[in-house]
Amino acid sequence: MDLPALWLSLRLAAITTLLLFVVGVPIAYWLASTRSRFKPVVEALVALPIVLPPTVLGFFLLLSMGSNGPLGQLSEGVFGRPLAFTFEALVIASVLYSLPFAVQPIAVAFAAVDRGLIEASWTLGTSRLRTFARIMVPLSRGGLIAGGVLAFAHTLGEFGVVLMVGGNIPGVTRTLSMAIYDDVQALDYGSATLTAVFLLVVSFFALVLTYAGQGRVAAAWRTT
Repeated sequence: MDLPALWLSLRLAAITTLLLFVVGVPIAYWLASTRSRFKPVVEALVALPIVLPPTVLGFFLLLSMGSNGPLGQLSEGVFGRPLAFTFEALVIASVLYSLPFAVQPIAVAFAAVDRGLIEASWTLGTSRLRTFARIMVPLSRGGLIAGGVLAFAHTLGEFGVVLMVGGNIPGVTRTLSMAIYDDVQALDYGSATLTAVFLLVVSFFALVLTYAGQGRVAAAWRTT
């Protein structure tokens, strides 16, 4: 197995998952609690990467990150270097591509919390932030676990978006999925099999953790 590609993929998945919690939890909370007429539009934008071909999303991101794109020009103006074909480009693309896998299970978990508990907390003078931290987060831990695990596993196996915005630069943008592709092209099926089995096992246990977490939360609700 390509160890540099493994380390890069794990680092990419970890950073992406952390950023998705920062970005995705507020979006999920808004989707679970709002009655805005713009909610379907936001839901569609969040879910778009699920139905949009990865190469299409990667193409538009590449245009925006290129030397003539807004993100590319911003990067060159601030950091003095282009954004496309860098690790930072992979992070941005991964956050957008894995956004629905984090937001949707968390939003469902937030929406399942008894509204009466939240309103009772407010009437007792507890702030919205403390109510969120003490009531919604504990009661939504299954959705939070599912969102984090699915986002991590999904990022770990990305191919199309990674290829478009990052290329295949060893030590910089070469992930495990790209390593499998290179091994197959080189007819090194042994190395490709080892990497593919690793990703298969990670994906399987990610789903096991997701369903187990949801089951524990459901059981907790049944006993209350």
